Amino acid sequence: MCGIVGIVSQEPVNQQVYDSLLLLQHRGQDSTGIATLDGDFFHSVKAKGQVREAYRTRDMRTLKGNIGLGHVRYATRGSAAAEEEAQPFYVGAPYGIILVHNGNLTNTRELTAELYNIDRRHLNTHSDTELLLNVLANELQAGIAGLSLDSEQVFEAVSRVHQRVEGSYATIALIAGYGLLAFRDPNGIRPLVLGRRTAASGADEWVVASESLVLESGGYEIVRDVEPGEAILISPDGTLQSRQCAERTRLVPCAFEYIYLARPDSVLDGIAVYDARLRLGDVLAEEIAEQLPDVEIDVVMPIPDSARPSAMQVAQKLGIEYREGFFKNRYVGRTFIMPGQAVRKKSVRQKLNAMSIEFKGKNVLIVDDSIVRGTTSREIVEMARAAGAKSVIFASAAPPVVFPHVYGINMPSRAELIAHGRSSDEVAAELGADHLIYMSVEGMNRAIMQGQDRVTELEQSCFTGEYIAGNVDAEYLAWVEATQES
Repeated sequence: MCGIVGIVSQEPVNQQVYDSLLLLQHRGQDSTGIATLDGDFFHSVKAKGQVREAYRTRDMRTLKGNIGLGHVRYATRGSAAAEEEAQPFYVGAPYGIILVHNGNLTNTRELTAELYNIDRRHLNTHSDTELLLNVLANELQAGIAGLSLDSEQVFEAVSRVHQRVEGSYATIALIAGYGLLAFRDPNGIRPLVLGRRTAASGADEWVVASESLVLESGGYEIVRDVEPGEAILISPDGTLQSRQCAERTRLVPCAFEYIYLARPDSVLDGIAVYDARLRLGDVLAEEIAEQLPDVEIDVVMPIPDSARPSAMQVAQKLGIEYREGFFKNRYVGRTFIMPGQAVRKKSVRQKLNAMSIEFKGKNVLIVDDSIVRGTTSREIVEMARAAGAKSVIFASAAPPVVFPHVYGINMPSRAELIAHGRSSDEVAAELGADHLIYMSVEGMNRAIMQGQDRVTELEQSCFTGEYIAGNVDAEYLAWVEATQES
């Protein structure tokens, strides 16, 4: 999971990209980068850390040009500590290309061998974004006829990229002298939204971003989601061309976008994230009533912030008082996406504080968006008991996470997933909770996809073990577990 944005404007774009990355900061906090295109010249600044701390006034002054892209990184391939793996990545030929990417490629071993042995391209990092950039550059180079580049050649190159690359990828690239290229993998696993506004001159200005909130904040009209397999090419003057570049496509967005990753004020592939989380609460309430009919519950509490809509609905549906028992320190990052278990565990107590007045002597139902490693959940249960809770019932608005996620979320190892190989009662014991309720897979699908007909299936491999893209088998999962740090 990362956040990406690309903008074609009629005025300097540096501040627009910066402001967009602030809105996408929840999608990655390891590093960030901005690149602009000024005629035929690129300007780029990359740094570790969050957006507000990464850029100085002198950096912004160097980012000249009316076309730009930006990235916030949450490491899922390579190392979060490796500064050279911060995006965007650049290659000098053909023409000069600079690229950002959200997702995970699943055939990196094969691509690495092909790029070295056949394409004769050197890779300087373990980032799959650098791989993707070099595949695109190679396919563009192979399709060039004459001195100039036209849209037909670009779209044909993207078609060949789809044929070579497997996994998930929402991608934005700048091509020197030609403008902005954006494309999405044939399964549409990671999101990408297109927006437009009219400049004072009357020309069109465009944005593509991971989430719709970027468009709305910048005064753009939401045109549509980029289709799975589609490529969009926008020239410096604002002319947009698009084409379907994949032979076989299906729209299967990641369920975790709606459960946890995306901001609640975004709309992804026609599904409002906030509404989806409300519906998850409705279904979770039904399942709690069915599974724990005789368990006494005095109060429902959310783990802020992403679980709040679901917890509100659980309380309303069950007719139980809703209270905010945990106070959140908003200056600590999202613990789920922090690298390393030790860092996650330490940050939980810094992030949340339990208010004793809300817990003392009560049977408390705590609702969280999901339970992955159990680190945060175990600490929360301990905090609730220390604050005086009589009993603690824990509910997850997502099903048990029992398989690795290989499409852009940092869950590489089954051994670290608390639900892997354990029953719900065994997980409850590990967390120290009196009872534990997980959302069912059927209930999750029903809640997220209700009321629309654009999305008819979700990428949910971490719950079911059914991988929709790439040759993901037991050997591949074992390799991921052995080589990818959590």
